Amino acid sequence: MHRVLVGLGSNVGDRLGFLQRALHALEGTPGIRLTSVSSVYETEPVGTKNQPPFLNAAVELRGTVSAALVYERLKEIERLIGRTPTERWGPREIDLDLLYFDDEIIDNPTFIVPHRESSNRRFVLIPLSEIAADFIDPAKNCSVQTLLERCPDTCEVVKSPFHLHPSSPEV
Repeated sequence: MHRVLVGLGSNVGDRLGFLQRALHALEGTPGIRLTSVSSVYETEPVGTKNQPPFLNAAVELRGTVSAALVYERLKEIERLIGRTPTERWGPREIDLDLLYFDDEIIDNPTFIVPHRESSNRRFVLIPLSEIAADFIDPAKNCSVQTLLERCPDTCEVVKSPFHLHPSSPEV
């Protein structure tokens, strides 16, 4: 079983509803089982500051599918939820990022794992550290917790009162 870590974000429209829909779509994916869900965090945007704050979370999945299939499924879920193209670091209905796939390092024209910016973003590392603090980043050769401690990002990340609710009660 592969261990997969995914980041979720939304800052347009029904932010929590979009995150919840993405979570349920992931749960409904054959060959993937949701094993952990972080708290939801409200975060200031990176890059283009003139946009609403994000809601961010992280999930851990276990599965038998390849990294390429996980990536394709994440993009499909974004399309199904209604993500519209914007500028880089712009507002988005939903953003699903394949952060880690086991201890693999993948660099191909379609996607890169570990996610290129994950170690530089508190909005990724804080929720991720909640569910996978001891996970070792294969490119940096240190834990998610250590990456968080070393992170140069100063953007505000605040735990939200919102929660994501898995369909499956055992998560």
